[in-house]
Amino acid sequence: MNRNQEISFFLSFCIEQYKNKKGISGEDAMNILLENGIFDYLCEHYEILHTQSVQWILEEIESLIEAKSVTL
Repeated sequence: MNRNQEISFFLSFCIEQYKNKKGISGEDAMNILLENGIFDYLCEHYEILHTQSVQWILEEIESLIEAKSVTL
């Protein structure tokens, strides 16, 4: 598996975990992550993030979304 495939699987995993935590559809989860620039962050920091726990990743995602909403 190449790096792009690994990152794609990781992004899919994050969408699924976020969807489950929030009780929303996969499409809604993907849109929220897209609108808040989370995919860029996850890709840029893949090497570190993919080694973290699910709970930590979800907390990081929520912190980023919250921080963006405060700055708007």
